[in-house]
Amino acid sequence: MDTVSHIAIGLGLAGLSQLDPLVAEHSITATAVFIGIMLGSQAPDVDTILKLKSNEAYVRNHRGFSHSIPMMLVWTVVITALLSWSMPASNWQHTFAWTGFAVVLHVFTDLFNTYGTQAVRPFSEEWISWNIISLFDPFIFTTHLVAVTLWGFNILSPILIFPVLYVVLIGYFVWRTLVHRRILRRMPQLDPEYSDGERYTIIPTVAWSNWNVVKKQLDGAFRVGHLRRSGLIWNETARCDSHPAVEASKSQSAVKTFLYFTRYGCASVQPTGYGYVVRWVDVRYRHRKQYPFVALVMMNSNFEPLDTYIGWISEKQMKHQYGLE
Repeated sequence: MDTVSHIAIGLGLAGLSQLDPLVAEHSITATAVFIGIMLGSQAPDVDTILKLKSNEAYVRNHRGFSHSIPMMLVWTVVITALLSWSMPASNWQHTFAWTGFAVVLHVFTDLFNTYGTQAVRPFSEEWISWNIISLFDPFIFTTHLVAVTLWGFNILSPILIFPVLYVVLIGYFVWRTLVHRRILRRMPQLDPEYSDGERYTIIPTVAWSNWNVVKKQLDGAFRVGHLRRSGLIWNETARCDSHPAVEASKSQSAVKTFLYFTRYGCASVQPTGYGYVVRWVDVRYRHRKQYPFVALVMMNSNFEPLDTYIGWISEKQMKHQYGLE
């Protein structure tokens, strides 16, 4: 989820914590729990600070170890310890429980997005992305906004509001999961170009009935399109070049990081006056006829690297900074 959604969910959990009798009756514990929930709902994304170091460090690590099993415990313990030290009269057990719930829920909801997390580290470094909920989901955000508003203006009791909210949201997540599975099973029937052995990935958007679609073809190319109520429409085919420059680019740290993060990488080679530019794109993130998430390697005619880049960049910025067409 995006930062705004995690904040909204944090406020929702703060409301839900009012069901805990000790939180409801003990103001100091209530304060500690509120702060713990809000910090816990954001803590796994502290790795965003890696942007200050480099794009490569951010891409390789964001939603990685910070979302792992050990770190979920670390975030909970550290936040609880700080709150217990600053508010010794608060009940640390309840603060620990609610803070931990917020941290775990943050990681769990991130699994439903396309970006995914490495939530099962250290047992595996696999990126888990279930492609069920959009990075920003209007329904999740709006329902939390309504619930928090009702609570904040004392229109209804939090004991009534938040259990209903989370029962509705559990049902919503289950429904979206079932829809995703049903559509994925139907993709071969929806696609008149289907060949046995081709694999589909469907990616959620903010509209419930709209999905972006990536198909891995048997020849290694990717078909990229979208599914609407009117049916499946293919926008283009991303064909991946086979060239010595592509193989040479794989030795570069930026490309290693890119391929560590995604299984949807596709490389193209562009000759230049100084040699070649190899452009790796992640075909999942097609936006306005562009693929903005890239890894670039500029190299001479002997395939020796001159410069590299990894991150999000538009075609216009790429052309301006690197002279690419």
